[in-house]
Amino acid sequence: MTRPELVEASRLAIKRGSKSFSAASRLFDRTTRERVWMLYAWCRRCDDLTDAQDMGGELGDQSDIAAKVELICSLTAKALAGEETGDIAFDAFGQVANEVGLTIDDAEAVIAGFQLDAEDWRPRTEADLMRYCWHVAGAVGVMMALVMGVKREDADTLDRACDLGLAFQLANIARDVVEDDAAGRCYLPAIWLVEEDIEPGQHTKPHYRQELADMAARLVRRMQVHAASSRIGAARLPFRCRWAILSAARIYTAIGREVLAKGPAAWDHRVYTSKVKKIGHALAAFAEALVNRPPQLDDEPRWRRSDLAENAASA
Repeated sequence: MTRPELVEASRLAIKRGSKSFSAASRLFDRTTRERVWMLYAWCRRCDDLTDAQDMGGELGDQSDIAAKVELICSLTAKALAGEETGDIAFDAFGQVANEVGLTIDDAEAVIAGFQLDAEDWRPRTEADLMRYCWHVAGAVGVMMALVMGVKREDADTLDRACDLGLAFQLANIARDVVEDDAAGRCYLPAIWLVEEDIEPGQHTKPHYRQELADMAARLVRRMQVHAASSRIGAARLPFRCRWAILSAARIYTAIGREVLAKGPAAWDHRVYTSKVKKIGHALAAFAEALVNRPPQLDDEPRWRRSDLAENAASA
């Protein structure tokens, strides 16, 4: 397919798969926006293949995930080699990778997260949880930063981009904990469950809703620390990239804050951000991007990209 065809297919993928990120992506300049769409299309397709979903919808058949991960690895390698894969999302990834220099190591860091799901993995400690978040979201944040023109030598800015990905994933885990349980998955550290005196597999039962809300609050507090750190990196981006990233940060962290505010009722209905609120976040992000005064952090995040990547490599 031609580049314009790949871009259009990717635009439709992000429009269907993530209304929040689709809204924020419109704020990028045209070239960056198209590249972000193509990278997103690959991420979405990999996730859907692993979970047997359609654009992040209801989880499907979770059998034989290992074979699906092998397929993802094979198609990704072909795309990076410049070969046609027969799958638009993978061809789009090959296109954007060629344009900005994404590598097989970049892709494998993300694919490793899908491999953990294939192994029916569960986090035992908070370190395990954050390692998973690095694979499925932090590593994506790093690739997004490279797409936006951040140099590989700029380690600190890439660390901040990773922080935003970690913040997004922590918000998602807090919001989707009941849905994940229905699919036989749990991303809450086993140690947390022990501390709350909850037996394995029982954390979403109605009589544990307060305990579940307490654990979600822990996730959201960590989300807030990483989101604040990411703003330091966003301040170094060109204005339109900065505006888009700050908009996405506001939209996604609003989900986490809503889960926190609802407490035990957070899972009665799926938490989402309305179109009106998204516009409000984009306007607030415009002002923040214009002033460009990143926060002064009292403490840096406990978990950093270098530590998480190193631990992942040794696991």
